[in-house]
Amino acid sequence: MGGESHLQHHWQGVLSSALDAVGHTPLIKLDRIAKAEGLRCNLLGKCEFLSAGGSVKDRIAKARIAHAEKEGVLIPGQSIVIEPTSELYLCKGIGLALACAIKGYQCIITLPAKMSLEKEVMLRALGAEIVRTPTEAAWDSPESHIGVARKLQKSIPGGVILDQYSNPNNPLAHYYTTYEEIMYALKTSDLPRHDIALLVAGTGTGGTITGLGRAIRDYETSLVNGEASSHARTTILAVDPEGSILGGGEPGNYQVEGIGYDFFPEVLDPNPPVVDKWIKTNDDEAFAATKRLIREEGLFVGGSSGSALSGTLRYLHSADGKSIAEDEDANVVVILPDGVRNYMSKPWFLETSKRPVKEDEEQKEDIKDTIKGILGRDLNDVSKVLHDAKQEGKELENGE
Repeated sequence: MGGESHLQHHWQGVLSSALDAVGHTPLIKLDRIAKAEGLRCNLLGKCEFLSAGGSVKDRIAKARIAHAEKEGVLIPGQSIVIEPTSELYLCKGIGLALACAIKGYQCIITLPAKMSLEKEVMLRALGAEIVRTPTEAAWDSPESHIGVARKLQKSIPGGVILDQYSNPNNPLAHYYTTYEEIMYALKTSDLPRHDIALLVAGTGTGGTITGLGRAIRDYETSLVNGEASSHARTTILAVDPEGSILGGGEPGNYQVEGIGYDFFPEVLDPNPPVVDKWIKTNDDEAFAATKRLIREEGLFVGGSSGSALSGTLRYLHSADGKSIAEDEDANVVVILPDGVRNYMSKPWFLETSKRPVKEDEEQKEDIKDTIKGILGRDLNDVSKVLHDAKQEGKELENGE
């Protein structure tokens, strides 16, 4: 699919800007979780949170700006990029603000009033102007973040909205880069097979699942036409939070950010052959899986990554997924879309600081007792440390 040119500069030499560090994310074995779950397949995480801006949305931002410049929609020194986003999908705003900062475009982000401090700080640090809108406004209201963005576009000379909900470059970014990176990683690995048995992605705008799904199906078609049909057909699984309507069900509230919607974005292709199956996950499952990715695999992911993993595990333990789960040659690729950077003040993340497994308690208490014996104080008692530091300071002042 012409991916070699995209992959050839993968971290070679010195990169010209952070935009060259967008994508090219590693595919990492999740062996500890797979073993704990009794899976024989190769469970692999595509770590999109290691992209320059910290999420899968970086790819879309880079592609949208490049295409808009090529088409003359964005003009350096004249255009102002306006981006409507919400708190649940602020990673896409961060990705665009990063690209605008590097390219020299002024960026205006419109979003509902409710927003965590770390996200606002990140956007402002990248030079974006923030316009808040009423949190209660429906997405199609003139007062919503989308409605206000459209008003600004009409009123501000040079204002441009690079609409990701209907922009074809959203899925194309994954068709031409994410898929090719996954296949390149598999083909250059020591795994027994180099194809994908199961591809799993959470779904928001639909760009990731649609782009990857189309790339996979086009590749499979080319193999069949070339009489090289030994390649097994990939099952494509879309994960959707309970409360979102994309995978069915009634709209409702949910805490997982970055996936799910209460309307259908134009770029989403939700049916076969692009998407074979939908699976719903809830907040508790998603955050528990997020904690496992952090604690067991050392991957600092966000809640949408946990949602993708929890959906994957549920499917692999189902009757439909059993054959893949038990195949030691099968490759299961899970897209881990964003990191925990933007969620560190969230209650669910603060819970990860608590001990995860009761069986570890006795061992950890033994370690604490050992440390206490060495220090001569309780592990959490800093008063003696401060007292000793003050005494040492006084001795230095007296020349002792």
